[in-house]
Amino acid sequence: MSSSAHTSSAIRNPLAPSASANGTQARPGALVPTNNVTTGDGLTVRARIDPTLTVDDVVKQLCINLKIKEPPSHFALRDETDELVTNDNLRKKIKNKVNLKLVNAPAREARETAEKLRNRNDKNVKLTLFSLQKFIREEQFARVFLTHDGLSELVDVIFKSTGNTLAYALTANQNLMELEYGWDGLTDAFILRVVQILSSPQSLINVCRPATAILKKLVEADPISAPGPQLPSSSRNPPSAPPGSVYRYGFQIVFEQMRKEPGLLETVVNRLGSADTAMAQYSMMLINSLLSHASDARWEEFICELERLNVRKAVVRLMSLHTIEDLTSCILDFQANIIRVTYRKKTTLVDPELEEVHAAALKSIWACSKLAEEIDSSGQILKWRKLGFETEDIVQEFSEVGVLGLECLKKFVESDPDFSKVILEQLSKPEDRRCPIAKASNEVVELLSEHWAIFAPGYSTSTTFQPFFLDFHKVHCLATHFFIRMWSESGAASGDFTRVVALVRSQIKVALRGENVRPWHEVEHDFMECEYRAVRDRQMKELELEDDLLSKVPVRNLRAKLYKESFEFVRQQRIQCLLQGAWFVNALPQSSPREATRRSSRPWRFMRLDTGMKYLHYVDSAIKFPVRNGLEDLPERIDISMISEIATGTCAPPPNVLRDQNDLPPTNPQVPSPLSFSLLSAHEGSLADQIAPDQSRWADWTDGLNMLRRDGGHVSSKETAGFVQALTEIGLKIKLLDLSGEMVEIPSGLVAGPPPMNNDFFFSELM
Repeated sequence: MSSSAHTSSAIRNPLAPSASANGTQARPGALVPTNNVTTGDGLTVRARIDPTLTVDDVVKQLCINLKIKEPPSHFALRDETDELVTNDNLRKKIKNKVNLKLVNAPAREARETAEKLRNRNDKNVKLTLFSLQKFIREEQFARVFLTHDGLSELVDVIFKSTGNTLAYALTANQNLMELEYGWDGLTDAFILRVVQILSSPQSLINVCRPATAILKKLVEADPISAPGPQLPSSSRNPPSAPPGSVYRYGFQIVFEQMRKEPGLLETVVNRLGSADTAMAQYSMMLINSLLSHASDARWEEFICELERLNVRKAVVRLMSLHTIEDLTSCILDFQANIIRVTYRKKTTLVDPELEEVHAAALKSIWACSKLAEEIDSSGQILKWRKLGFETEDIVQEFSEVGVLGLECLKKFVESDPDFSKVILEQLSKPEDRRCPIAKASNEVVELLSEHWAIFAPGYSTSTTFQPFFLDFHKVHCLATHFFIRMWSESGAASGDFTRVVALVRSQIKVALRGENVRPWHEVEHDFMECEYRAVRDRQMKELELEDDLLSKVPVRNLRAKLYKESFEFVRQQRIQCLLQGAWFVNALPQSSPREATRRSSRPWRFMRLDTGMKYLHYVDSAIKFPVRNGLEDLPERIDISMISEIATGTCAPPPNVLRDQNDLPPTNPQVPSPLSFSLLSAHEGSLADQIAPDQSRWADWTDGLNMLRRDGGHVSSKETAGFVQALTEIGLKIKLLDLSGEMVEIPSGLVAGPPPMNNDFFFSELM
């Protein structure tokens, strides 16, 4: 092509190569070039591109001016990072004078890629797969690649390759699965292959990362999670996926393949200690997805296996490290999931007749007591009452604390080699002076559940790490021993049970304060060394400020109900803030190179969530301007599903943009702002780095985005957690106003009447 400049006007010839890119100055009167365009032959031309054209028209004009004989439909434009130029981003590329490349169109590239995989050899397959992992995310590429049977060829590579070739193939498959179509044909054999790759301790880190992400995606591709209307389901079977839907996998299908490789979970848990932070993060995210989507049929088996592998201990170890900023969100998600697990155990009834595990636990408890079953003076069996239960009906005794209470009592009994002596000591006392140890154990479970707000699945407002919560059984043992000691030191009798419970509640608050910063030995000291008189004096001061009414069981249940309502209310409020949108400053990540710290020409960004809650739409601007309702003013967007973590305090303001803000350091621009946050993708790094204008906006967006994530739900700001707690307390006091005004006595508990003798009854309608 000639290097001379075209003199046609921008209207008559809206795209014109203006001069060669060899430094030659365009002659006076020539059109000012906007971009350099490099062809497949290595020729670089300077061209003026009219931003009002479509990409197809731009490519057509380029082909004419460069005298390319092939049809324009065979070509497309990409930038230097291989991002495809589309009608949505063309104006941005022109404005920023981005260097462009004239390359194969995605459809053509897809056909050639599928053909190369079909006829692959060791020499070209790595290069083919390296390109594939970038292009596969593009719909124009993916659709043609799939219609040419590219996925089956890719899967074949995954089955037959190792090393970096396998890593590239798995990454390409992972990126394909970001689309909501095309991978519904992945078979059980493929899932098993991924499981086997992950199970091998010898697998390379760059192989394990995409393999873990693929398994996570398959777990989350549950029919229940499918967008739009669902097909009918029964109480036994989940809804089936519509034909062609990728939402046909889920926990049940993945776990069946996991069971064939017993070492998989152990390997994944071990990788939580990996020196590679990304590997630990992927493993953490997989465990969270499995916990969130575990099916009823395999729930108990899966949870028992995780507990056997000491996953909680591995996570607590992560908490203690100082280089885990990238893992903070994952750890908070794990805490929220364990709260769900704990709540489910607490609400699962103990049934030794139907559940062998429950019967075995009770048998172990009884064996540790070294007691013999007797007959009391009234001719009734005397067994469980010896341990401190009120009756021999073991199902009823655990009705409030469920399987959680049974597990805690079992751990307590087995952890104390002198348990039988403790029981004998109590039995040697007069009956009204005995400490009801089993009843005390259950009450401690209730107190710890109240302290950690284990009210309902899916609701967690903890903004900090809770390592003691993850060691629930150990804390329970300490608190139960403390209960027994307080009973003895205070000379309590059977009528003093509520008074001792109040002492233990007070001590739990003190011992577990500052959970994210206190060392474990201080907790042990508070429970084991604190004297009765000191606890009693402190508790008396607390009673002056508190109302005993709030500790009664019906009021605690009411608080739990209001807590759920308050959480949902705040969640909707936060999401509403996202729908309205807000202005932010485009921040600089701490890892930014020195030259990137120069002032940006467009330092402001307006972001808004779409009504479908799938995308964050935004626009970058040099100044703030009134943004209209809707999405017309917001040409760019971020896919919510791509966000794996919302990291906070990660980036600094650009120079001279926020000099009027007092809460930001004025001298050193590389100091992270406390109002900054980053939207991180598991494999693309940061999708956005922003600084909020104030603390309220920061809390709205960080928590709102966390609540939107499929595997999220935790709260990261103290402001949101405070709102939930405040709404709960206000609601509780309003509900109790009527009762206190009428001087109604609230019982500590309600006893259900006997069941009907026959079926000759019906339920009346409530008016």
